Amino acid sequence: MQFHDGLSEKLFREIPDSIPAKNRVLLNVGQFNVGQSYVTAKVENRHGDTVNINIEGGRLGIDLQETLFRLADILPAHAYIVTTVNETGKKLVRKVPVLGVKDWLLIYEDDLFLLAVKDAYDEIEIMIVY
Repeated sequence: MQFHDGLSEKLFREIPDSIPAKNRVLLNVGQFNVGQSYVTAKVENRHGDTVNINIEGGRLGIDLQETLFRLADILPAHAYIVTTVNETGKKLVRKVPVLGVKDWLLIYEDDLFLLAVKDAYDEIEIMIVY
């Protein structure tokens, strides 16, 4: 397997094998809409409802969207985000702290934002860890 960068390779090896399926979400992103300092996309949750994703650079973290995850009463500590860059086929992996729960899925990470502006990936896998 090839990785987008050294950080992705390190983090991929760090992802626990024991993350239960209920703590994993694979999102198929149709098309990103580019704003001034963010990108948005629409995905479907497990109930068939449309949920918005917002990806922006700057601070590092994620605000989870409740209908995408089966959240316990305890907020997860962090999330691993994995995607494959279309042109290169290389994996991009990031570990971000969970900041809270919102109506939208909000991801704050520079590389994911820059690649989304270029429409460089179609899927995002998010794995939450307590």
